Amino acid sequence: MLKIGIVGLSQAGKTTLFEIATRLRGSKLTGRAEAHVGVAHVPDARLDRLTEMYHPVKIVYASIEYVDTPGSVIELARSGAQAAALREMDALAHVVRAFEEATVPHESGDVDPQRDIENVELELMLSDLAVVEKRLERLEKDLKKQKNPSLEKERAALERARQSLEQQQPLREVQFSAEEERLLRGFTFFSLKPMLYVLNLSEKDAGRTGAADDFARQAGLRQRSRTAVTAISGKVEAELAEMNDAEAAEFLAGYGLEESAVARLVRSSYGLLGLISFFTVGEDECRAWTLREGMTALQAAGEIHSDIQKGFIRAEVVRHEDLIAAGSLAEARNRGSLRLEGKDYVVSDGEVVHFRHSG
Repeated sequence: MLKIGIVGLSQAGKTTLFEIATRLRGSKLTGRAEAHVGVAHVPDARLDRLTEMYHPVKIVYASIEYVDTPGSVIELARSGAQAAALREMDALAHVVRAFEEATVPHESGDVDPQRDIENVELELMLSDLAVVEKRLERLEKDLKKQKNPSLEKERAALERARQSLEQQQPLREVQFSAEEERLLRGFTFFSLKPMLYVLNLSEKDAGRTGAADDFARQAGLRQRSRTAVTAISGKVEAELAEMNDAEAAEFLAGYGLEESAVARLVRSSYGLLGLISFFTVGEDECRAWTLREGMTALQAAGEIHSDIQKGFIRAEVVRHEDLIAAGSLAEARNRGSLRLEGKDYVVSDGEVVHFRHSG
């Protein structure tokens, strides 16, 4: 399951984002200063349409695990156990305060999203730099005792990392070789992780659908690799979370919005991490599966079960819209929109796949 750590400064809206994304699935919030873990179902209108067609016994949406971190991420980056847990995340979602609220003062006195992003990024890089320096110190001692080619390669990769961090360049922006990435992967550096900036807007700005793009352009975030920006209004989304589907649609329309922040958040996360969804369908179950872009039919089969991957024969593939138009896999086959593909076929987003396998 994809894991995303929610970070930011105090009073930025981290827990609000966690609550609206997960609907408190997972561990309950206790009010104590500890990380909370919850699971969010990935909204997918394509899967909804397929379930209307098949009326399955079971519907399984893709899921994302979110970790809500307590207090300021600046303090967290300097601490122990919780910082270690955060390092295990696939990506970080930095909630950035962009709303004024007299009753909830900003810890720096005024609201300045760009300053907050830079301050948090700097602290994460300093935390990474401490890890690099500690490991290099150990490597120097080991290499004095005995020459070791693999350790020398690791030292060279870490020296590149140290140089970048000392120049206040996040590691996600460094063009490491495949071997260097392999050597650095185990350190789970904060600044190497993909970063999703989540602007938390005021209620009056909730309808500013272009706010994220405008801010990204002004702050120079568009030029940063492996980052993305989205915008929410935590106050509006908290109200939305309490409504049924019909009420929510009407409420969103009042702000000129077509979808919830959760949907935008998930779409931004998938795009940032290069993820796609494919579907399996039937009367027993309709399910969405998460796959990295560029993965093959054989790898997709392995996501479902190792036995299907081992016994892979062919994949029957059809675009979800073609299947819905046809009304059944049999009719899609008659129309020529269902194809037989081999193990090297690259699966595309939104395709329905049925695997033929032995055993």
